[in-house]
Amino acid sequence: MLAGHDVVVLALPHGQSGRIAAELEQTSPDTLIVDLAADHRLISAAAWEKFYGSEHQGTWTYGLPELLTADGTKQREALKSTNRIAVPGCNVTAVSLGLAPLIQAGLATPVGLNAVLANGVSGAGKALKPHLTAAEVLGNASPYGTGGTHRHVPEIEQNLNGVLGADAADGPTRISFTPTLVPMARGILATITADAGKAAPRTAEGLLDAAALNKQLAASFAQAYGDEPFVRVLPEGQWPQTAATTGSNVAQVQFTVDERASTILVVVALDNLVRGTAGQAIQSIHLALGLDETTALPLEGVAP
Repeated sequence: MLAGHDVVVLALPHGQSGRIAAELEQTSPDTLIVDLAADHRLISAAAWEKFYGSEHQGTWTYGLPELLTADGTKQREALKSTNRIAVPGCNVTAVSLGLAPLIQAGLATPVGLNAVLANGVSGAGKALKPHLTAAEVLGNASPYGTGGTHRHVPEIEQNLNGVLGADAADGPTRISFTPTLVPMARGILATITADAGKAAPRTAEGLLDAAALNKQLAASFAQAYGDEPFVRVLPEGQWPQTAATTGSNVAQVQFTVDERASTILVVVALDNLVRGTAGQAIQSIHLALGLDETTALPLEGVAP
């Protein structure tokens, strides 16, 4: 039934799209196939087998157009010449967009990274499980995928290692990543901290120069996303909110320096169902088909 179509989008549980994709590659080699599951995201077969427990299905072109790459371009260039797209994880999108400019500029160290994400229930799936019902979720917040066990950890590290031109699985990036289920239907608010890197400015006494670092951070984010329609770096003093991104393909970003702790704080908000999955899938499809990537994708959320 799927053979011969111009575009096929697979939205299946992890581990199930690989078989169908393999069949399509035999019957319809020119079809643009887009996988919303994780089957083709990871470069390292060992990392896939460790975190997903099954045979690796191969690596497709990664569907995060704004992701910085080591050669100074962005991932959208690769998407313009592919017919196999692996759409990123929603948590991965938020963390990668928040950290990539800082890691590339050397303003943040790639080790000792920390990200805590407040996730809407839809980010955990639609399965009828007790912890996903309203009776359990309302008035409650609970962590999951703790202690480096969440499946998005190797994907985040792969992206940030790629920014540095390092090996996807064995590069220097290490992140402590903790998602938390909160009582909202959709949305992600990522709170990310990183130690100031070697390129961060210091005073004559060797202390972190917060004012100068803030200027450098602003320049790095402006260079990375200043002309991006779907990544919005907010004005100083404004912080991302999940409600402002609901129904939108835009990720909101803000940053500051914690001078006392010598750390950088980045906060990212996005809608996990649009910017985190389906929206950037469509954005990537547009690029692969040679269309305007902003076509029919909402820039504003539906919050009052």
